[in-house]
Amino acid sequence: MPGPSLFATWWATYALATGIVSAGLDSAGYAVLSRITLALACAAWLAAAAGLVRRTHGEGRVETPAALTTVAATAVLGTGFSAAGQQPLAEALLALAMVLWAVLLTVEAQGRRGTVFLRCVATEAVAVLGATLAAADRAAWLAHAALVLFWLGLALYCFALFRFQPRQVEEGRGDHWFAAGALAVSALAGAALLDADSSRLYLWNEENADTLRTTTVTLLVLALIACVALLLAELFWPRHHYDVRRWATVFAAVVTATATLAVAAALDVPWLDVAGEVLLWIAVAAWLGCTAWALASARAAGERPRVRSRARR
Repeated sequence: MPGPSLFATWWATYALATGIVSAGLDSAGYAVLSRITLALACAAWLAAAAGLVRRTHGEGRVETPAALTTVAATAVLGTGFSAAGQQPLAEALLALAMVLWAVLLTVEAQGRRGTVFLRCVATEAVAVLGATLAAADRAAWLAHAALVLFWLGLALYCFALFRFQPRQVEEGRGDHWFAAGALAVSALAGAALLDADSSRLYLWNEENADTLRTTTVTLLVLALIACVALLLAELFWPRHHYDVRRWATVFAAVVTATATLAVAAALDVPWLDVAGEVLLWIAVAAWLGCTAWALASARAAGERPRVRSRARR
């Protein structure tokens, strides 16, 4: 049976990826499918939270990657509930995500794998939720707070980029895709900030709006380039065995598609919307494939102890 740390990490990354699937399906207009995947993400989030509590009580410390992933998943769930019209619940999740984010942001990141980008992912996910609620509640202060988090997330990405080991592109087990996923969720945050502006909620002057638009489009382009580069690396250095870190790959694919849809809507670019929906269904296929892979791997692991050696002793 997996330990609390692996248990929490698996469910946290699954909740994050599935929550983004829900957001992407909602952006594409598939409300029913979005609510179904949101329910799955909620169940996974509860399991991740239980695993973190077990870890804290059992060993007196929290596994940083799993905890930061749970923060991001909390914010993503809040965004999903906001899209469903459940603003009080979304606000409660924003408050929870902010408290956990503030506590964990100062925790030292271990290693130089793709998990070094989780600070950026968590920060930008909170920014997405803040901007979404600002638009729903017409709260300008919340949009400006989300803007601060947006720029902070980009600074954290630059810091993580210097810590990241490039050889992880060859040796990583999936979590190196957070390098692309962090760019995509940053683009998603930028699109949410642009979308929050309106005639009733004046947020940005023309100069600030242009800067935000340019930054958001640049982030999306960089995310797409990073995904293509990492996909080519997978072809050169294939990983044939399932690993829980592979969910970071699914997250990167889904959030890139969702960000493409969000940027298309924010900038009113129809052809980009079509491209985003194509990418979304490719990402959903990856999500389904990774789910099946995880179940097959868990089943194989459960059956392995039953095999007994018949060799003479």
